Amino acid sequence: MTDLSQKTIITVAPTGAWPSKKENPNVPLTPAEIADDVYDCWKAGAAIAHLHMRDDNGIGTMDKNKFVETVGLIRGRCDIVLNLTTSGQLDATDEARMAHFIELKPELASYDAGSMNWAHKTLFLNPPAFLEQLGQTMIEKGVKPEIEIFDAGMIYNSLYYLKQGSLQAPLHFQFVLGAAGGMAATVENLVFLKGLIPEGSTWSAFGIGRGAIPIMLTSIAMGGHVRVGMEDNVFYSKGKLADSNAQFVEQAANIIKDATREVATPDEARKFLGV
Repeated sequence: MTDLSQKTIITVAPTGAWPSKKENPNVPLTPAEIADDVYDCWKAGAAIAHLHMRDDNGIGTMDKNKFVETVGLIRGRCDIVLNLTTSGQLDATDEARMAHFIELKPELASYDAGSMNWAHKTLFLNPPAFLEQLGQTMIEKGVKPEIEIFDAGMIYNSLYYLKQGSLQAPLHFQFVLGAAGGMAATVENLVFLKGLIPEGSTWSAFGIGRGAIPIMLTSIAMGGHVRVGMEDNVFYSKGKLADSNAQFVEQAANIIKDATREVATPDEARKFLGV
């Protein structure tokens, strides 16, 4: 029997809603580019792909057709676990934020457990009624929520929705550290957040920008899982743009192995997360 406790899951977030070719010419934007990138990341050791879409002008979109095209291209080439965003366009309707996963039924989809000031410029809204509807719809469609946590209050929100019935245990958390308007990407903050989640939960973490490596190292040392990719960081090292998302995955895989842990396969990730 494989000992899943010694496995570390690598999630790759190749695109996001913000970085453009101007920030890094290697950011994938079209369905074909994203699918090619995800395939390379799968070969490098990524078990999960967290997907955002862009419109024809490179702007973040919740266009269901973009998800359908991209997911079809990926599923035709590899068995990577799919995690579809529900927050790729700040002005999207509640219906548009759910339509793609209702149709495509990925293993995972993001569940942002609260509202916040976004980048000190605008609002990222996840009102109570939407979170209840989102959780219930995920339960109905058999899609596991990845509960994205930008600050400690969002953990307490998720515990409320667990008790209320819109979420089901065991919960899976993704700690997002370093977003403007959220908690800073520090070791202390990661340790604090991890201590708040219920026993039996699974978790992953990442730091944005310069916080990427410290949070990755801490997460691995604590037995958690990691997320890498150009959604969160376009630089491979100080002053050096990443050549590809696979470069980030290879770096994470090497660090995991140096820490005497093993890189989880997609099927091992499925078993570990119960999807």
